[in-house]
Amino acid sequence: MNTQPIGVFDSGFGGLTILKALRKKLPHERFIYFGDSANVPYGGKSKQAVTRLSLAIARFLQEQHVKLIVVACNTASSLALNALKKQSKVPVIGVIEAGAQYACKITENGRIAVLGTEGTIKSKAYTKSILKRNPSARIFGQACGLFAPLVEEGWANTEPARLIAQRYLSPVQKFGADTIILGCTHYPVLKHTIASVTGKQVKLVDSAQTLAQAVDEFLRRNNQAALHGKGSVCFYASDDPARFAQGAKKILHEPIKSVRLKKLSYEDF
Repeated sequence: MNTQPIGVFDSGFGGLTILKALRKKLPHERFIYFGDSANVPYGGKSKQAVTRLSLAIARFLQEQHVKLIVVACNTASSLALNALKKQSKVPVIGVIEAGAQYACKITENGRIAVLGTEGTIKSKAYTKSILKRNPSARIFGQACGLFAPLVEEGWANTEPARLIAQRYLSPVQKFGADTIILGCTHYPVLKHTIASVTGKQVKLVDSAQTLAQAVDEFLRRNNQAALHGKGSVCFYASDDPARFAQGAKKILHEPIKSVRLKKLSYEDF
């Protein structure tokens, strides 16, 4: 058993969907969550910028003596995961592999759509991971640049969100996908809005659930799981902790007592 905390990071609120699933799956674990609210969103940033930010956050989390780093951000998982694994002294798990594996498992017609940020879609990380498992699969990538800001502003279940979803999903529906990967950790918050457009016949892959399962299996396989004791979360944000606490409350559906400020300076990069 290992009672050291697990580090989780994202560009903002989206990774809280991962944290929520992790806490439910691993109730005895302690977590340190870092939301890079000063630099959100990552989706339109270059690979170099996302990598530098991700490495800076990973270094901070290692200073907190975490036993594992969970990259709760699809863009960072797409663009910075290899660099993180090379430079981190603790194991690093990203969100791409688990989502791709589950999508391949449940698709019936082999047509899989990926909704993500511009950076995630351009990286083709999901495409590569899916084809590695199912070479005959057909994949359609759809960048949804407005989805993350809608979640950050608390507009996920509104009429404007539904109209935007209709616009983004129109080409996906024409493609004929029977499975859609929610390829950004913000997107599970929009699950009901997206489902109202796609219909019940299309299966949605929630990265939060698949990643939580992967983390649980990794910890048990390596004898690193906390098997008893009360779990906890310590929150950090790189800007405006009060605003971050308000946004986190809406996703986690519980009051956030404290969010600590940790600024990432350029010296960290």
